[in-house]
Amino acid sequence: MTTVVIGTAGHIDHGKTTLLRALTGIDADRLPEERRRGMTIDVGYAHLDLDDGSSIDFVDVPGHDGLVGNMLVGAGEIDAALLVVAADDGPRAQTLEHLELLDALAIRDGLAVITKTDLVPAERVGAVRSEVVARLARTSLAGCEVIEFAATSSASVGPLRDAVLRLCDRVLPSLHAPEDGPRLAIDRVFAVRGRGGVVTGTLRGTLSTGDAVRIEPGGRSARVREVQVHGRVVERSTGGRTALNLAGVDTAELSRGDVIVASGGSAIAATDRLFVAVRAPVTWSASDLAWKPPRPGARLRLHLGTSAVEARVARGARADDAESIELARVLRLASPIAAAPGDRFALRAPAPVGTVAAGRVLDVTPPRGPARRRATADRLAAVLAAADGAARDRALLNLHGHRSGTPPELAADVATSLSSAAAAAVRAHHAAEPDSAGITLPQLRGAVALAAQRLVAIEASEAAAVAADVIASLVAEGRLVRVGDRVADAEAGAAAPSELAAAMARLEAALAVPAPPALAEAARAAGCPAEGVAELARSGRIVRLEADLAWAASEFQRLAAVALAQARREPLTPAAFRDASGTSRKYVLAILEDLDRRGILRRTPAGHVPGPRAPG
Repeated sequence: MTTVVIGTAGHIDHGKTTLLRALTGIDADRLPEERRRGMTIDVGYAHLDLDDGSSIDFVDVPGHDGLVGNMLVGAGEIDAALLVVAADDGPRAQTLEHLELLDALAIRDGLAVITKTDLVPAERVGAVRSEVVARLARTSLAGCEVIEFAATSSASVGPLRDAVLRLCDRVLPSLHAPEDGPRLAIDRVFAVRGRGGVVTGTLRGTLSTGDAVRIEPGGRSARVREVQVHGRVVERSTGGRTALNLAGVDTAELSRGDVIVASGGSAIAATDRLFVAVRAPVTWSASDLAWKPPRPGARLRLHLGTSAVEARVARGARADDAESIELARVLRLASPIAAAPGDRFALRAPAPVGTVAAGRVLDVTPPRGPARRRATADRLAAVLAAADGAARDRALLNLHGHRSGTPPELAADVATSLSSAAAAAVRAHHAAEPDSAGITLPQLRGAVALAAQRLVAIEASEAAAVAADVIASLVAEGRLVRVGDRVADAEAGAAAPSELAAAMARLEAALAVPAPPALAEAARAAGCPAEGVAELARSGRIVRLEADLAWAASEFQRLAAVALAQARREPLTPAAFRDASGTSRKYVLAILEDLDRRGILRRTPAGHVPGPRAPG
């Protein structure tokens, strides 16, 4: 059962932790210093168990202005927000900053709670409500429900609980497990004596005891030794706040910001470069109309999931269209993080401190090398406009020009260019060597692979595989002709005199007899190399029954027709076939065995009779 994760937001001392304690009975301030000082310092957690056996998870974030980084750790993996505003203070600095960050992370549903309503007149509560609604209207939380709460009144808890349940009912239909497997962004790491490392985080998808997992960045392997949900050991977690006891990895190797995924394939990848879309953040001054996107060279701090890392805006892919809501950028990171296309993030400036851009990840491998020339405005716009994973994959393929895989995939224009390069290389060879049977296959593959490396960013081994696929496609289409290890133009190769073609014709003639010579001997006499023999067999011009025994196809078909005609009259014995064909027992037995195997004839005690596949 999917669990909704709700994160608190709001200014310090506006009652976030008190509200959660009243709702769940759990004190989310887990650190002794937090309880001593009466303020949340790091992210805290609580949960509400429901009558149907499901639960709701809460992430309590600090509201102090110096702890925004910790707030983003909590907000980075939530499904909805619980904005808390005190009636006596109204929206304050961190209220607005938290709203900016929730909007940057595209949190699209939530609940606003006006607390401490018992301390002020009703008029003041109404004024704060109006201001909260107005602030929300400029963010991704526009239109969310606003309720009132007084911690001193037990009667406030019921309406609060009902509002939270309504919020969950709205959010649940939009939640789904990741298509490429589970992921858990780590927010806490600690050791348990005798049990090893334990991590906690918000799980998307399902993980079970015994599952093999991978930890990114770094690609370290581990195994789930134990799963806990809300302090209880369970066989598996289907999402929400989850603790994992991991085997096979030291606690020192784990840190906040790491991501746990299934050991198989996943869109999550470790990267120190991101191709992203950025947009203007919500701000609360008139200057927000003059927002300018981060320029190349800007040094910022990227907050994504539970990770935070220094980022520099790089020169490269850009789409500075003044009419666009989102702009494309490449970020170079001070250290690798785990990310996937679609991940949301916030970019913050160190001085003056503030959110300078909201964004989403488009690609974890930005175009590089020759592929940077493909970053045209049209291609970037297509990536920015992609509405779903399939559309994004198509747009990224067009942007990069190729996608690794088995076999590698090419953008249409790249495939066309490489086909043209292959055909041009073959024509150039014919022009330089008119009497040649064609360019050698290794030469042609090398030429096409080099063309691929000039067009797109591709490793040499993959370029060779791409070249092989392009050549094979051209041969299959009939635009090129392959004879053994040689490739010729379909028209030029047919018209040009060819020593190999002549040798193949001589060998075919030598095998057009009832009792042909040994194949190797006949090939030597005809001057036909191994590639010519292979091409004769592949094209059906000769029928090769054994390594050193073959007939010209026309002669073999004549002998097979003789055998079938006799078998129709009476069961055919090897001796009768030998006499009718003028061959020896060696050839007769080989032909009859082949016809039996293919069902043309069927062997019986009396002799060979027509088989189930004999032509009518």
